[in-house]
Amino acid sequence: MKQRLAILATAVLLGLAPVAHAGEAAPLAADPAVEARMISISEELRCLVCQNESLAASRAELAEDLRREVRSLIREGKSDAEIRDYLVSRYGDFVLYRPPVKPTTWLLWFGPFVILAGAIIGLIAYLRRRAGQITPPTLSAADRAAAEALLAGDPKSTQPKDQA
Repeated sequence: MKQRLAILATAVLLGLAPVAHAGEAAPLAADPAVEARMISISEELRCLVCQNESLAASRAELAEDLRREVRSLIREGKSDAEIRDYLVSRYGDFVLYRPPVKPTTWLLWFGPFVILAGAIIGLIAYLRRRAGQITPPTLSAADRAAAEALLAGDPKSTQPKDQA
C-alpha cells in the first residue's frame, strides 16, 4: 500500500513539473499590426544566442531585446528592408538566415559543395588506385585438386597427407 502511494505521489509530482517551470507569456504589442509585422521580419532573422532558431522563436533575453528593438523601429516608420539593414550593420550578415551572396559569404554558400566535390574526387582516386593493386588469387595444382575433390564429395582426398 505504501509503495502504491509513493508511486502515485511521484507520478503526480512529475506531472506537475512542467507547470512549475512555466513562465508568463510574453506581452504582445499594443498594435496587432505591429506585432504581425515584427513576427514576419524576425522569422527571417537568426537568434544570435541560439543560432539555430529564428528571432521570432527564440526565448533568449537578447532575442527579446532585439524583438523590442524591431517593434520600436516599426513604430518609427522604418521599412522592412531598413530594419534588416540596421540589424545587419549592427550584427553582420550572420543575423540573416539567408545571407546575400557576396565575396565575404562565398565560403558559406559554396564551401559545402567544394568539400563534397573534393571528397568525391578523392574517393574516385582511392578506388582506382586500389583496383590496380588487387590481383586475383591463383591456385596451385595441389589446391585445385583438393578443391575439385571436395566438390566431388571425396572427403579422404581433402585430408592433409600427414593424417591419411
